[in-house]
Amino acid sequence: MNIENTKAQMRKGVLEFCILSVLKDKEAYTSEILETLKSAKLLVVEGTVYPLLTRLKNDGLLNYRWEESLSGPPRKYYGLTEIGHTFLDELNSTWTELSDAVNLITTQKQ
Repeated sequence: MNIENTKAQMRKGVLEFCILSVLKDKEAYTSEILETLKSAKLLVVEGTVYPLLTRLKNDGLLNYRWEESLSGPPRKYYGLTEIGHTFLDELNSTWTELSDAVNLITTQKQ
C-alpha cells in the first residue's frame, strides 16, 4: 500500500471543509486561499483548488465578485453564501463528531 496516496486522499477529503472555513469570516481571492492552506501545511496546488471553487460556487455555497487590482489583472473574490454558512456549520458538527471518534479509537489502550 502506498502511504503517500493514502495521505493525499485524506487531505482531499478535508479540502472542501478547509476552503469553506477560510472564507467563513471574510472574502478572499484564490491566491489568498492557497496561501492560507499552505501556511497550515495543507499541501494543495492551484489545479486542485480552482475546480473545487467552481463546484462550490455551482452548488450555491460560494459567490464571487471581481475587484480591480493595482498589481495586475482583476481578482475574483470568493465569499460564503447563506447556504454556504449553513453547510459549513453542518460540516463543523460532523468534523467534531468524526475527530472525537477517531481520537478515541486511535488513543485507546488495547
